[in-house]
Amino acid sequence: MTILHGDCRTQLANLPDCSVDAIVTDPPYELGFMGKKWDASGIAYDPTVWAECLRVLKPGGHLLAFGGTRTYHRMTVAIEDAGFEIRDSLHWLYGSGFPKSHNLKGEFGGWGTALKPAHEPIVLARKPLVGTVAANVMAYGTGALNIDATRVAAPDGVPVFIQKGGPSQHAYGDGLNGSQSTGAMDTTTGRWPANLILTHSPDCHTECVSECPVAALNTQSGTTKSTARTGPPGGSTFGGGAMNADTGTWYGDSGGASRFFTTTEWDPQIDVPFLYVAKPSRRERNAGLDGTNGHPTVKPVALMRHLVRLVTPPGGTVLDPFLGSGTTAVAATLEGFAWIGCELTDDYLPIIEARVAWAEQNRPEPELTLFTEQP
Repeated sequence: MTILHGDCRTQLANLPDCSVDAIVTDPPYELGFMGKKWDASGIAYDPTVWAECLRVLKPGGHLLAFGGTRTYHRMTVAIEDAGFEIRDSLHWLYGSGFPKSHNLKGEFGGWGTALKPAHEPIVLARKPLVGTVAANVMAYGTGALNIDATRVAAPDGVPVFIQKGGPSQHAYGDGLNGSQSTGAMDTTTGRWPANLILTHSPDCHTECVSECPVAALNTQSGTTKSTARTGPPGGSTFGGGAMNADTGTWYGDSGGASRFFTTTEWDPQIDVPFLYVAKPSRRERNAGLDGTNGHPTVKPVALMRHLVRLVTPPGGTVLDPFLGSGTTAVAATLEGFAWIGCELTDDYLPIIEARVAWAEQNRPEPELTLFTEQP
């Protein structure tokens, strides 16, 4: 747990080569947001920043970096130019954005200049492997994504089928590379995580409000059913189903299309009265503080926990070159990972320290794992 105070372009030079396992960061979007100078410096477009990130990452280590919808492409090119392999783009959907539009009047009434913001892209990049993925993971612990730790939970009471060792590659996964599945069938792991993360509106509590993107998706899709089968399941797009223990028949689940994507529920570790919001509540932002967290772009802890789980191996270290008010550090602490963060702004340092202290006090007890020495 280390805070490097200063410009990340100089502070990262103090870290050894290949010393961190993952990078999860929310750099400036370069939009001049709220007149902040740090959001208009061009640092997110600077390949030398990402080259330092590449150097300190272990081979095969992953980078997740948020970007603005208008400027994401320039950041991604800088990351690629630094030597990273661009693997995917994740998309975080939310319902609480408001349009920054100039409304025209007169004969152009009803026309404007901008759309309502409802998502932010996240680049997923990887440092080049040394050899194969398997060899890289064996040597460094990095190179793969933690699928089982980020699966989309099935609705309560809906069994989930996973055919371990079989040829199927369906939406629930197949026990690939160390899945939790220990036999022919596993009813707990959930669907394979997607590169889309849904977010409830801030006004959602026990039920979704009308503007919630989760509810809108389900309304547009209607109720769909996964393919039901009378014999052993195969490679259905929606999962192939599960066995009804009472009848011995195979069937699929049903529901709206949102069930295929991550939609984090209320988290008792965070203890805030919402499901999963685009802007964290005041209670979450200020947890552990005597005063107020004044950072203007705080990300939800639940979202950051999902991301650090996805790319960080057990016992690994997460780096955030743009720590801000410390949400990545809070998420890493709650998930049991070590972390290193760079932060330039003096005012945010005590906020980071207080939030992390709160996370350490509220971190769940680690599960006991028994390791057997290999001959």
